[in-house]
Amino acid sequence: MASILMLHGSSDLYGASKIFLQSAAALQAAGHRVTVVLSEEGPLVQNLRQKGLEVHIHRLGILRRKYFNLPGLANRVLALRKARTFLEKLGREKQVTHLYSNTSAVLVGALVAKPIGAKHIWHLHEILVQPAWFAKLMGKIVGRSADTVLAVSQAVKDHWRPFMDPSKIHLLYNGIDYEAYLEKHPDVLRDLKIPTDCLRIGMIGRINTWKGQGYFLETAAKLLKQNPKLHFIIAGDAFPGMENLVEEMLQKIRDLGLEKNVSYLGFRNDIAALIQSLDLFVLPSILPDPFPTVILEAMASGKPVAATAHGGACEMLLHGETGILIPWNDAEKAAALIQSMLQNPERLPLMGEKGRERVLEKFSTEAFERKFVKFFEDER
Repeated sequence: MASILMLHGSSDLYGASKIFLQSAAALQAAGHRVTVVLSEEGPLVQNLRQKGLEVHIHRLGILRRKYFNLPGLANRVLALRKARTFLEKLGREKQVTHLYSNTSAVLVGALVAKPIGAKHIWHLHEILVQPAWFAKLMGKIVGRSADTVLAVSQAVKDHWRPFMDPSKIHLLYNGIDYEAYLEKHPDVLRDLKIPTDCLRIGMIGRINTWKGQGYFLETAAKLLKQNPKLHFIIAGDAFPGMENLVEEMLQKIRDLGLEKNVSYLGFRNDIAALIQSLDLFVLPSILPDPFPTVILEAMASGKPVAATAHGGACEMLLHGETGILIPWNDAEKAAALIQSMLQNPERLPLMGEKGRERVLEKFSTEAFERKFVKFFEDER
């Protein structure tokens, strides 16, 4: 039995956090002793404890863009020192054999693994592009400190591989529990008074500078010029301290005159029901999204997907069969491609059904969990 210390930088239930929850539960089910440390309370903590997992709350010095300035970096250095002291003590108490860092933002694992004599497994969900100095620095840190690196897509693997011994890095596609997405749910948008006599196009994700909410709105404005019988839905909230991005998005809705055609729902717990209420799901990320879990959710729900043509989406979708790939920097062309789908609405359910078949075959929960657990057993 391995003793595994698992670190993650967020306590929400967005993509990387859902994978973390699933991963921790899989290791526990395989008979390993799992100890989790998160930076704050939140829905992820509640779900972990409901599964009987031991969870500690301690600030881990998570790296985010808002800290990319001199005061911010000084703040992170202090937070990392405190986190290192706490984790080294906890690691020795638990006789930790493996330390698992989920996402590149969890830098502290690189400082703790060797002092406590643990194997370090680093699970990468990101493609870091800017700032270039930070991307290069993180590549070197990961390459030197991790014994094994897991990449959520080929795009992620290709991005990080130049920084390390290629034999260290392994492709491991995520696979989530699809049960909720295969069930039938009531139309939650009807309850929210969103029109039912139009096509509903939606996106779900953290509100930040690269997830593409602004691009989604620009594309929506161009689509409405061709087809006024459309309604657009945005769900998701911002990281704490970055709520200004929500107000900027709402101002853009007003500036584009989209108030009657766009509904912002904020954070939602009923994602499966929300996706089922859509006719088309859009992933408009303007930077490469490594392996967007929400695409798996949309495909499992039987919904066609329009996603920007970079990152993991290119490995997940079959262009023209389960959805379409659109440009990430040309709203006019993106709108034209989406409109070509909407001109044949009877094809949308057929594309969605092909997507469901593909996700259940290629990105299965069982395959992900089996392969994930094996990395810890092989490393003993």
